[in-house]
Amino acid sequence: MKPETDAKDAQLRSHRVPLDDLPMTTDQGCPVDDTDNSLKAGTRGPTLMEDFHFREKITRFDHERIPERVVHARGAGAYGYFQAYEPMGDLTCAEFLADTQVRTPVFVRFSTVAGSRGSADTVRDVRGFATKFYTTQGNFDLVGNNFPVFFIQDGVKFPDFVHAVKPEPHNEIPQAQSAHDTFWDFVQMQPETMHMVMWLMSDRAIPRSYRMMQGFGVHTFRFVSAVGRATFVKFHWRPVLGTHSLVWDEVLRIQGNDPDFNRRDLWEAIERGAFPEYELCVQLVPESAEHDFDFDLLDATKIIPEEQVPLRPIGKMVLNRNPQNFFAETEQVAFHLGNVVPGIDFTNDPLLQGRLFSYLDTQLLRLGGPNFPQIPVNRPISDVRNDQRDGFHQHLIHESRTSYAVNSISGGCPAASDGYKHYQEKVEGTKIRKRSPSFDDHYSQATLFWNSMTEWEKRHIVSAFLFELGHVERKHIKEGVLKLLAPVHPDLAEQVAHGLGLPVPQGGPVHSAASPALSMTNQPGGVATRRIAVLMADGTDAAAVTALKHALEGQGAICEIIAPHEGSIAGIAVDRQLSAANSVLYDAVVAADGQALAAMGRAQFWIMEAYKHGKPIGAVGSGAQLLESAHLPGTQGVVVGDDIARPFAEAVAAHRFHDRDVSSLPA
Repeated sequence: MKPETDAKDAQLRSHRVPLDDLPMTTDQGCPVDDTDNSLKAGTRGPTLMEDFHFREKITRFDHERIPERVVHARGAGAYGYFQAYEPMGDLTCAEFLADTQVRTPVFVRFSTVAGSRGSADTVRDVRGFATKFYTTQGNFDLVGNNFPVFFIQDGVKFPDFVHAVKPEPHNEIPQAQSAHDTFWDFVQMQPETMHMVMWLMSDRAIPRSYRMMQGFGVHTFRFVSAVGRATFVKFHWRPVLGTHSLVWDEVLRIQGNDPDFNRRDLWEAIERGAFPEYELCVQLVPESAEHDFDFDLLDATKIIPEEQVPLRPIGKMVLNRNPQNFFAETEQVAFHLGNVVPGIDFTNDPLLQGRLFSYLDTQLLRLGGPNFPQIPVNRPISDVRNDQRDGFHQHLIHESRTSYAVNSISGGCPAASDGYKHYQEKVEGTKIRKRSPSFDDHYSQATLFWNSMTEWEKRHIVSAFLFELGHVERKHIKEGVLKLLAPVHPDLAEQVAHGLGLPVPQGGPVHSAASPALSMTNQPGGVATRRIAVLMADGTDAAAVTALKHALEGQGAICEIIAPHEGSIAGIAVDRQLSAANSVLYDAVVAADGQALAAMGRAQFWIMEAYKHGKPIGAVGSGAQLLESAHLPGTQGVVVGDDIARPFAEAVAAHRFHDRDVSSLPA
């Protein structure tokens, strides 16, 4: 399914190099007659300096790499569009939010934060969720994460946090992990990290898919109307498929089976026409209500609980086109929080203010100078007219005889007109390096998060703390973290301390408030785009498999036949051989044969592992024998019978069954 051409796609056409059968040339357009042999003095002689094709080819190869991003180095991107649900003109003069008929082109880049470009997708980490809106008023970059808060309150601490979470400097270990001393030393010395750490230890840090991941603008911004009235706004992306995650043991296995798991999932979904969709929601707070909360709206370590300010859906984003060249588009795209359009403005959030400098500054090194906005993926679809000139990689040929304002030679052009107006806010104060006392509470919302979790979510959080702190070598760092967990909740501190074999720190009373919206239970479910493995072997009842496969694929599921050998079984094509696949790459498993597979340890392990990870398991025909040979300790989420299409689909739609007792499983 090919999406309709939008303004951004049309703009990119002139920059594309098509696949064709024309002859090879050098960068200077000279035809090349041989690219397999360098020019030599005789067949066994030295290579000659005059071989310009050799020099050009090698030089270009030697300079292909650019510096990777310091953070968010590993990512995946996609194009799409955003369309507003309702005119928002009463709140903002941003035109892309004013007309429900307009489809604004977008480019989205998802990413991990700590790891390098070569790290795995499924690490425990924050995920970047950055969106570039190509509006008729210029580019608007909403540069967020899949968590609504961050580790620090002030941008000046950002280098410290990144240095701490990155591999340790003496040996460059570990890669893309927070489970090491320097990160947790930073945490135990910085109580402001505690709310974010709770999110990081939850399953939200290991999303099932970018298509099933929330996004947040993190900071408080402003909507500004045409008459200059401001409203505080928090941005949220809400996936239509719901918010779903993996489990930790599964994550570790995926990293070896498919380190590109999330990238591949996004790419293949778009290629199949199963376009990811997200609702853009906002939380709106009148300026008159700025101080009505028990936290500061400018504190990036705090959320506005949805029970206090409900989400208002204002539009939908659909990702419908994959990039044609990863480097040219996904790697060279440059996001900057300072890219705003009329009607959207900043607040005095000190972390936001730091990012306003850093995001522009980093592109100057990474992309080779100030002309990176001219790179095709970064170019706005609106006209660009100003007096900025020259610099490395200047692509534009400016015809004007002047490059200054004001002038009389060029008729005063380009001239400032009725453009972006900053919100007129009165600001006064004494120059001081100090935070507001309203930023001092580091525990209440961490407690709110813990209180809002279900029992299985709490178990996973405790297990995450034990895994992470179990890799910390210094005892005093573990003890320091435990002291910070005690004010969050005594149950959490006690369970982690018990697992570490350390004394339980004393903590005071904690509140019992909860926000159900923070839990990942009761998320939208469905069968669409779920990957289901059907285990078969010679002698399987093909009719039963065909009927089940047809029913599930009719609801949008992706069924793959897994068998001991490639080729076909009973006329059904085998997608993967058993030894080349693994249960962790699928959302559910169906045993369609038991007689042959029940004697195979690998097939038994498939079933046990899928059960351990909470996945739906089905069996048709003799497939029940495979389930029996796996000795599963329970039947929750297990569907057996001759006609299981409907109940199995319901189990798949539930995503996972986390209440299973899997403590006895060796898988």
